[in-house]
Amino acid sequence: MARIGLLLLLSLCGIAPVSAHEIHSGGGFMSGFNHPVLGFDHLLAMLSVGMLSTQLGGRAIWTVPLAFVVFMLFGGILGLYAVAVPFVEIGIALSVLLLGLAIAFDRQIPLLFAMTFVGVFAIFHGHAHGAEIPELASPVLYALGFLFGTAVIHLGGVMIGLGMQKMTGQRNLMRVTGAAIAAMGGYLLAGL
Repeated sequence: MARIGLLLLLSLCGIAPVSAHEIHSGGGFMSGFNHPVLGFDHLLAMLSVGMLSTQLGGRAIWTVPLAFVVFMLFGGILGLYAVAVPFVEIGIALSVLLLGLAIAFDRQIPLLFAMTFVGVFAIFHGHAHGAEIPELASPVLYALGFLFGTAVIHLGGVMIGLGMQKMTGQRNLMRVTGAAIAAMGGYLLAGL
């Protein structure tokens, strides 16, 4: 099972990352929802947040993803008002790398640090979403869509993490998955 998951993630290295930053189709709720779901970089980072929260356990399972959503909304507002945030694309790719490494190293970190860690990256992700809002027909619906899409991906990451914890040898499987995600983050960084 671990080999299949690793092969699947590594096979994605040959696929060009989807640029969710060009997916609009009208600017409503579904456009906002599609941005994090169809953007490979966003998808990996947000799944990682859910998985990391299950590794930490306890209250982290809901507080770490919630921190990401709140800070992402803040980043979205910055993007909406064209407040410059330097190195957004690098920050997004770096989030994939470092969140993957956090899963791979499997260390207990304080809850507040984990929330701050994901919150910093969420600002970059939110800025990427928010920078598109002025161009769209329905900015409120778009914002609700990207927030809901993010929450759904976090829930998927939590389900993956909890599922791995129920399997024999889950620590190794989770760590290998984190390493594969980190490798994808390195690939995304190299492409910038």
